[in-house]
Amino acid sequence: MTNQVTLDDIRQAAERIKTTVRRTPLERSRWLSNDLHGEVLLKLECLQLTGSFKLRGAMAKLSRLTEEERARGVLTVSAGNHGLAVAHCAEALKLDACIVVPRSASRAKVEAIRRYPVTLIECGETYDEAERAARRMEGESGATFVSPYNDALVIAGQGTIALEMLEDAPDLDAIIVPVGGGGLVAGVALAAKAIHPQIKVYGAEPANTATMSAALAAGRIVEIAEEATIADGLAGNIEPGSMTFPIIRDLLDGMIVVDETAIRRAVGRMAREDHLMIEGSAAVSIAALGDARLQGRRVAAIITGRNITLDLFTRIAVEN
Repeated sequence: MTNQVTLDDIRQAAERIKTTVRRTPLERSRWLSNDLHGEVLLKLECLQLTGSFKLRGAMAKLSRLTEEERARGVLTVSAGNHGLAVAHCAEALKLDACIVVPRSASRAKVEAIRRYPVTLIECGETYDEAERAARRMEGESGATFVSPYNDALVIAGQGTIALEMLEDAPDLDAIIVPVGGGGLVAGVALAAKAIHPQIKVYGAEPANTATMSAALAAGRIVEIAEEATIADGLAGNIEPGSMTFPIIRDLLDGMIVVDETAIRRAVGRMAREDHLMIEGSAAVSIAALGDARLQGRRVAAIITGRNITLDLFTRIAVEN
């Protein structure tokens, strides 16, 4: 299964997206390095255009559509950031796009999508409900569906982050990657292990929606009951049959599950110490740095996005 996306695929994706996607900094965090008695580098995808890493996978996918697929328009489902990325890329490529989001999606992300010339549909209370509705719409409309994670081209696009990280810091011991459906961690693991086979790649997941951890424990994708999390971009069960699961099963060195208190604390401390506004989904990789396996190592954490409502961010920053 892991050979469905190769290092060559990821390098080709990097060439296709380089005029659209920003190469983001990999910066040393002094306070985190001191806290962990090692060296911590932050891959600042929160500085990416549209405010998250999702632009990479969206452009890697949409730039490869056939004329027939372009003519049908594109349809996607998103907790927010992927939808925003698809909207941005669709405008650049002059495609008709329909974005489905759950009614529980972050208002910051929904309002950002509204600024683009796309059709936005709020449907279902949870991501899972929105995803099922979008799949029904796919059958009815004939539009080209763009999965946020379950797609080889999307995975290759997300894997371009690892290419940049290992060019800037070839001697990394480990990479920490937030995990939802697994597109990002699958792409990063594929690229990183191909370039540097000894590197460790760990996934970070909120305890309230630890879907990938449950799947790995069961040996297959399973549906779990989820609780609310401020890491909204990581919420939702994994689509049955997702190609991300076998890649992660075969290549990941472990999952690190973090609770809501740790995620909130990470958002607050990043604001105070590094003066960065990051969303809960990005903060899980900071919260995961306390894992004993990372102590004293040279570790890079991917800070996946910044699209958090100002009210929530302010409340967390004051509390922490």
